Formats: sequence, structure tokens, C-alpha cells
Amino acid sequence: MLGYSFADAHLLKESLTHASIADNRLNSNERMEFLGDAVLDLIICELLYRRFPNLQEGDLTKIKSAVVSRKICAEVAIETGLADLLIIGKGISNRAAMPSSLAAAVYESVVAAIYLDGGFEVVKDYVLRTMTQKVEDVFANLHQHNYKALLQQHAQKTLGAAPLYELLDEKGPDHSKCFEVCVIINGRRFNGAWAPNKKTAEQKAALLALEELGVVDRQEVAQVYDTLVEQ
Repeated sequence: MLGYSFADAHLLKESLTHASIADNRLNSNERMEFLGDAVLDLIICELLYRRFPNLQEGDLTKIKSAVVSRKICAEVAIETGLADLLIIGKGISNRAAMPSSLAAAVYESVVAAIYLDGGFEVVKDYVLRTMTQKVEDVFANLHQHNYKALLQQHAQKTLGAAPLYELLDEKGPDHSKCFEVCVIINGRRFNGAWAPNKKTAEQKAALLALEELGVVDRQEVAQVYDTLVEQ
């Protein structure tokens, strides 16, 4: 379940003990939750910094906030079986109705326990195993229709180059111009796209490039192409 064996079993027990059953709140997992929250933040921040080298601080912050949220931590605790191990008092014996805050807290406290017992690299491995897919899911959700961001990540990861956007043409009077933009990656020119402003044209051009590269399918292009607006 954890993929780790504790040298000090007491740390594991403390991380799984809720205040409702501890003889003293100092013997519950509350202090470990505090430490685990900070350790988790650092590991996720480093992961995002390395995984998304072209995202600005604001975007990195949005992803980090979502990943370390109570909701995601609770999901991981439930999916990995940690929530079932939480030692709780009789007042909250119905595990099916366990508040998400309790499930989230046990994940953070276990992170702290592994850190205290095995050190940073060991807990980093645990967090990456349990959180990396959540990071990918959050990124995909936040940038669902930001095709420039998706193309940037795909191009850097699989093609080793950043996409360039070239203005091909513009038409119309100054107050009502339309612009045609295409994407170029490693010298390869993709289909151009027209839009009433350059940024929207770039979004559409990125979507067409993603289609040509096989990242998105023709059905998605048909559904969203005409609805894209400036990001």
C-alpha cells in the first residue's frame, strides 16, 4: 500500500491516529498533518517547476493549489486505502460518511511520518507515485481549451522544440481585421487559422497542429474550433 517499511512503527501509528481516539491531542496525527502539508507543498512545487518549464508562476500556483487541496488529498487517501487505516473514535465510526477533511489529513500525516522515518528522497518517491497522475489530470482540466499551452507541453516533451506562431495574412479595415496564423515546429509548418484577433488565431492554429500531430481528434476540433476565444 505505502511501498515503504517503517523503521519506527510508532511514527506510522501516530500518523494514523485521529484526535477523537487519542488520549491526548499531542498523540494524534494533528502535528504530523501540519508538517506533512509543508513537505507535500515543497515536493509538488518542485514537480511542477520541472514538469512545466514553460508555465508562468500564476499557472503553476493554480495547479499546485488544486493538487494539494483537501479534495485531491482525500481522493488519494481513499484510492490508496489510507482512509481505511485511520484509527478513529466511536463518534465517527461510519467510514462511509467520513468527512473529506479526515481523509485528506491522514494522507498529509503519512507524508510527514515517511519523511521523519526515511528522509526527503524517500517521501518524495512516495508523493510522486501517488500524486503525479493527479498533477497531469489537474493540468489537463485547467487547460482544457488552452490549446497553445497543450501544444507547448507536447512539443517540448515529444519533439524537443517550442512552437512558433507566424502571421500569414491579415484582411479587412483597421476596426474589423481578421488574421491568419500558423504554427511552425522544427521547421514543419502546420495549417493556418483565421480569427478576428491574433491570440485567438494562435489558439485555433495550435488546435489544428494538435490534430495533425494526433494529440486531439477531428471530432474535438469540429466541436470547439468555432467557439475558441482569446485566452
